[in-house]
Amino acid sequence: MKVILLNGSPHKNGCTNRALEEAAKTLEENGIDTEIIHIGGGDIRGCTACGGCAKTHKCVFDDAVNEVLPKFEEADGMIIGSPVYYASPNGTMLSFLDRLFYASSGFDKTMKVGAAVVSARRGGNTATFDALNKYFTISEMPIAASRYWNQVHGSCAEDVEKDEEGLQTMRMLGRNMAFLIKSIALGKEKYGLPEKEPQKLFTNFIR
Repeated sequence: MKVILLNGSPHKNGCTNRALEEAAKTLEENGIDTEIIHIGGGDIRGCTACGGCAKTHKCVFDDAVNEVLPKFEEADGMIIGSPVYYASPNGTMLSFLDRLFYASSGFDKTMKVGAAVVSARRGGNTATFDALNKYFTISEMPIAASRYWNQVHGSCAEDVEKDEEGLQTMRMLGRNMAFLIKSIALGKEKYGLPEKEPQKLFTNFIR
């Protein structure tokens, strides 16, 4: 069992990474393999809605999106980590996620477990948290929760060390996510995945 953790911060070893490290450490302690992937330092362009991925199941722009796609397919869970920029995820991460989730239509994400982690100096955390979680809820991916919203505060990794509640929240997230992944695996073995309707319906509201 494996979880990939995406670091959307341009600072590879900053606040976001420190939060992800705490969650990853706890997942490992609970028998889940992890890999932290740094996304935020790359030159990631936005989706152009060309539709090419529907045919090839990969993005026409060959960058980190296509590198992560097979890891996403194999993973049992994903944690998205982003700093807060103007009360929202940073632009690089949003561009990456738009393209990753669009191009991942070639495989079933049902019951892969998702979680979002955000970091900020002060505010904008919950708005960012909500935006990231929407990638999971549109993809039939259950969301792992903690005892507080998954956020840490600080201007550098050393500041996050002082955020004891934030780090505890990351550890609780790791434990809960590991339990959920293991429980879903048992459920799949005994009951299988939920039944799919044969055709996906699209309803437009312009007549």
